[in-house]
Amino acid sequence: MKFSLIATIVLLALAQGSFAQDASDLEKLGQLFENMKTKLTQDMTELIRNQDLANQAQTQIQPLVAQIQQQLKTIAIKVEEQIRPLTANMQEQLKPQIDSFQQQMEAIFQKLTEQTMALGN
Repeated sequence: MKFSLIATIVLLALAQGSFAQDASDLEKLGQLFENMKTKLTQDMTELIRNQDLANQAQTQIQPLVAQIQQQLKTIAIKVEEQIRPLTANMQEQLKPQIDSFQQQMEAIFQKLTEQTMALGN
């Protein structure tokens, strides 16, 4: 009887220790899940905050981009206005030279044609 009582007490002690270990493991597991939840919440919050920041930056940059584009159009118009007379002047100066070159090339081509015809006869 004493032996069975001692065996029962030892068995209960082992069971209690096993339950205590299981409770400790469950507590660790719960803490792990809690940490994961906290990390996930922080990451999602940061992601949303970064997305909001990107949207705000885009909203603030768009008017600046439009302003720069307008300034570039204005500059391009001014440059074109200044270059147009220069190109017209260059065309006037180069036209006689181009016409002369074209006449010389036609004369050379005419001579080659005549020589080719003479060789063919």
